[in-house]
Amino acid sequence: MNNSLEEALARTSPRLVPPPTPFASIAIHLGVMALWFVLFARAFFLQGVVAWSTGIAYVVYDTVLLLFVAWKARVLLAPAPAGAAAAAAAAKLPTLGVIVAAHNEAAVLPITLDALFAQTRAPQQIVIADDGSSDGTAALLAERYGLADPGVGQLSAPSPRYPNLRWLKLAHGGKARALNAALLAIATETVMTVDADTLLEPDACAAMANAFGREPALVAAAGLLTPVCDHTLSGRFFQWFQTYEYIRNFISRFAWMRADSLLLISGAFAGFRRDAVMAVGGFDADCLVEDYELIHRLRRYSARKGLSWDVRVLGTARARTDAPGTLTTFLRQRRRWFAGFLQTQYWYRDMTGNRKYGKLGLMMLPVKAFDTVQPIYGLTAFALLIGFLFDGRFTIVLPVLGVIVGKIAIDLAFHLYSVHLYRRWSGDRTHASFGMAFLAAIFEPFSFQLMRHAGAALGWLHFLLGRRKWGVQSRTGLAAARNRESAASQ
Repeated sequence: MNNSLEEALARTSPRLVPPPTPFASIAIHLGVMALWFVLFARAFFLQGVVAWSTGIAYVVYDTVLLLFVAWKARVLLAPAPAGAAAAAAAAKLPTLGVIVAAHNEAAVLPITLDALFAQTRAPQQIVIADDGSSDGTAALLAERYGLADPGVGQLSAPSPRYPNLRWLKLAHGGKARALNAALLAIATETVMTVDADTLLEPDACAAMANAFGREPALVAAAGLLTPVCDHTLSGRFFQWFQTYEYIRNFISRFAWMRADSLLLISGAFAGFRRDAVMAVGGFDADCLVEDYELIHRLRRYSARKGLSWDVRVLGTARARTDAPGTLTTFLRQRRRWFAGFLQTQYWYRDMTGNRKYGKLGLMMLPVKAFDTVQPIYGLTAFALLIGFLFDGRFTIVLPVLGVIVGKIAIDLAFHLYSVHLYRRWSGDRTHASFGMAFLAAIFEPFSFQLMRHAGAALGWLHFLLGRRKWGVQSRTGLAAARNRESAASQ
């Protein structure tokens, strides 16, 4: 990593210079774990529905969050403000570059690049950060795009066929290091990171540039992602549940954005103000979720410097991305995500319950503290229910089933509400239906939700053991989808 980024990271990262942990943070984190021990122990001493206190706490917590999101996101029901399009058109647009970090992505890289070349507002620069690929990526870039091999650590001359395309060839060091090297090589005011298995909609770059042009305080923005899995039975199953999970998650991000507390954007399709990212030291290669950790660092830096930087999610910027289509790849992804979440929560523990960070410190991060143990609550609640059932303790099981049915009804209403909000917000009516959302709400608690929690439990193990690697993901959904679309158009 360049010395300037290393020095900036050393100044701004609590991983490298851990600050004192305030008492409020210690109390919050220990409290959510102690509460679980107390509630879990009640199962062995009490009768009736209160024996399932772990599950009741899980249901109450999740329901309160749903109500918060539903309330904060209600503004999406209103028509778009008059003159919004004109204001966007009048904004001075910043220069825009795109970094595509790729490690052995030759099968899907052309799909991503074709979408970038077809943008209604072409980015001024596209840098392929080739992270030590050994799968034919070099031959692809040379033969299909006319890029000359620049040598390891070097940036190629522009492609003779696509003048905004260049190849940054790197030794394999991981995605974060590849992104940092490309940040130093790119010269635009704003930078988009796009995974090599992500297909942008034609207006995605324009929407991202417009957002940064309208809002000088904006330093990071997320686009909307639709998951795509392989067309196998397993792939269809995971695409079905992940589609509605993504919709709910983006509505949730919109709600937290309105509370000035958005922390989560997806590096698969995100935009950044380059100077801000450089000021905090770029992406941290020691984190399993470098995009999530970067937002914490940007917000921490902003609060300490009094800069009022903003982070947003954009309904007008959309893309499709490859998602896990088998149980193995799904658990591997969620293990990595949750382990990285725990890493980040631990590194930034001084912000939890800290008034210096406003709503982020007093509201969002305490919620995240509970989220660290939410999967434990969920799994133990399910295990206790099964234990009560096999033990014949129907005086507990029957009222618990009543609670579960009530929760499913709440989830059903929220699922349908989320789909409606998402359609109004994004204008996308092709990737979600109310009927399939209805079915997902009914079956998810007994299938997909347990898989999510299992992946998170593995993430806890990964975090506690200090593991850094998370394996190789198979990416087949986007290529299969593009092949089906090509066949259908012929």
